[in-house]
Amino acid sequence: MIAVSGFKVYPNEVEAVVAQLPGVLECAAIGVPDEHSGDAVKVFVGKSDPSLTEAQVQDWCREKLTGYKRPRFVEFRDELPKSNVGKILRRELRPDGPAAAPAGKATA
Repeated sequence: MIAVSGFKVYPNEVEAVVAQLPGVLECAAIGVPDEHSGDAVKVFVGKSDPSLTEAQVQDWCREKLTGYKRPRFVEFRDELPKSNVGKILRRELRPDGPAAAPAGKATA
């Protein structure tokens, strides 16, 4: 769950909306620290259409989601990290996740 200005935002709800956008292959939503609202929604998108833009994702979400649920940040990735069974690993997308650790350093 992502807490935006005291409101609960469930990543699955945001992902379900973004996934309906033509050109989106896969997506994952996480909360990132924000000094004004506590957390902000960030969505990672794997695209099947190379012409898909951040503005198109933002416009789609503006039509489909209420204000506090809209992603403030959109990042495109060639591939999202997945478990052995194909589930997207959101923890590896977080700024403090395993991918952010310096090389040679273990994370708890």
